[in-house]
Amino acid sequence: MREVPAEILERARKVRLVLLDADGVLTDGRLLQFSDGTEGRAFHVRDGYGIKMGQRLGLRFGIVSGRASRVVEARARELGIQEVHVGVLEKSATYEAICSRLGLGDDAVCYVGDDLVDVPILRRVGLGVAPADASEEALLAARWVTERRGGEGSVREIVTLLLKAQGTWEGISGSYFKAR
Repeated sequence: MREVPAEILERARKVRLVLLDADGVLTDGRLLQFSDGTEGRAFHVRDGYGIKMGQRLGLRFGIVSGRASRVVEARARELGIQEVHVGVLEKSATYEAICSRLGLGDDAVCYVGDDLVDVPILRRVGLGVAPADASEEALLAARWVTERRGGEGSVREIVTLLLKAQGTWEGISGSYFKAR
């Protein structure tokens, strides 16, 4: 991971909730339409593992997606994500409702989005992040841009940043590096 500016680390220390767009963040943004009318998405396993690590260390996760998708809902259930809002046309209103219900201020939220619809929340939260291949508008609105593209491990990269900033990374990763 590249050097992270002190301002980003300070913002990352305060994060308690990570809200993710689905298409273009958890996936590469492509929609697979099968001949029987069903759809498919490809999710990166490292993103899922990053979410599980973050959950074990106290981070909450949610999905706020403009597109309704049973595939996204199923992946969220598999990962134990409880805040799942798909088919959301007005993301800001949903964001406000989530924060109000959880008693969180903007500074306690990391939002990850990749397109124009995500810009208002990217600008508002404590840590707005865009994947490397996000739209120009999202890249300009984000405080941090990942090295990885959406659907290719960008969420794992973000979780690693958060856990390192919060001083919990060594505790969870250390057991994998112990000598035998």
